[in-house]
Amino acid sequence: MRIYMLNPPYFAHFGREMRWQDTGRGGTLYYPIWISYATGLLENNGHRVRLVDAPAWDWSIEKVIEDLRKFSPDMVVVGTSFTSVNNDLDVSKKIKTEFDADVPVIMAGPPTSKFPEKMLDGGIDIVARYEYDFTLAELAERMEKGESIEDISGISFKQNGTVIHNPNRPWSTSGELDGLPFVSEVYKRHLNIRDYFLNYSLYPMVQIFTGRGCPYKCTFCSWPQSLMGKKYRVRSVEDLLDELEWIEGNLPEVKEVFLEDDTFTISKNRVLEFCKGYVERGLDISWSCNARADTLDPETMKEMRRTNCRFLITGFESADDEILKNIKKGFTVELAREFAKNVKSAGLLLHADFIIGLPGETKATIEKTKKFIRGIKPEQLQVSVCSPFPGTELYEWCKENGYLLTDDPNEYLDEQGHQKAIISYPGLTNEEIVKEVDKILKGYYVSLNYVPLAMRQVLRRHGFDEARRLLYSVKMFIRYVSNR
Repeated sequence: MRIYMLNPPYFAHFGREMRWQDTGRGGTLYYPIWISYATGLLENNGHRVRLVDAPAWDWSIEKVIEDLRKFSPDMVVVGTSFTSVNNDLDVSKKIKTEFDADVPVIMAGPPTSKFPEKMLDGGIDIVARYEYDFTLAELAERMEKGESIEDISGISFKQNGTVIHNPNRPWSTSGELDGLPFVSEVYKRHLNIRDYFLNYSLYPMVQIFTGRGCPYKCTFCSWPQSLMGKKYRVRSVEDLLDELEWIEGNLPEVKEVFLEDDTFTISKNRVLEFCKGYVERGLDISWSCNARADTLDPETMKEMRRTNCRFLITGFESADDEILKNIKKGFTVELAREFAKNVKSAGLLLHADFIIGLPGETKATIEKTKKFIRGIKPEQLQVSVCSPFPGTELYEWCKENGYLLTDDPNEYLDEQGHQKAIISYPGLTNEEIVKEVDKILKGYYVSLNYVPLAMRQVLRRHGFDEARRLLYSVKMFIRYVSNR
């Protein structure tokens, strides 16, 4: 089959795969990572696939339609996210109008697990719910053979005007993840590596998964609750090292690999096995990862540093213990403070994530968080507006307590594609939440106190690349601030 995989047009540089989807205040643009994995699997199964990333290429819907005509697909897959779902349905309708009923349009991405009826009523032919790469592979095989799709797990569709929800597909296994093609190969075939940027990674970089799912209970986190599930399953260390080796040999321009798992450091033994294999294979490429504050000890961090790990990206969320309990974070402020100290001692860089507006937030707790940030001095700081995505425990709590200003996630972004607050508390309004986020970021980065933290990054291996990364982030952040 000829299959067209589309990351549809929306705001330029809009990241559907970001955990807090927006247009990236520091210039960040994620790879279309989920749809890229599905592309690789479909190609592996013998299909001719075209992957189009409209936000990265600044393509309009007219350009997409023109490209679709040239490719003449048998099936179109449209990726979606909560904050873009209305836009993505409009794009899909235009594609349907172009091809009438001849070409089925399938929608995939986190909102499909929560709004399948809305999508089918909006003209989508088939909805692939939750983790969708294996679902799409089975769907394409059946359609190519002209066989019935009625019993395929993980899809929703209409039959004689009635919406049918087939049972969910079981989560992928570790063996199935090992069998997937390297997503870095998909990037090389279909995308321009230099289009993508993480403000904490050396440029150019690639993002890959080493596992899926997250067993932790954070109430606000959407991916485990709407896409990948809470069951943690991983690729073998051997398979992961094979991909890093392939990247070094075939993408020489790539300076860093970011391990995009929700928490790469869940298993200390697996991290140490990875570090040991990295040394044995003589690998050299830098890497960074997401890490929880309660999963790493100082010795493991030092071993990671010895094997060219640069940054640890960690969700601290708040510096108030009651808020951490409310969101089921699973650790205390004191433990988080000790973790940050150990990261510095190990010679690693720290990217610290915080969220303003979580349950229990007040002006006093925000001041606690500001003080905590000044104390741990992260090299990179991200502060997000609390966005309760449908399907999460946080969303249900906000709805039950009357704090939601809208239940439409398409209202979560402003006219420039940046986060806005859609929850408001009696003692902390939505406008105040957004102002506090901007105030913290400006106060941290536009300060002489940040100079030594910037220098700590530049005076390292790859110092020139560190400086270039920082300068680009500064440029994009200044643009963001000036537009506010």
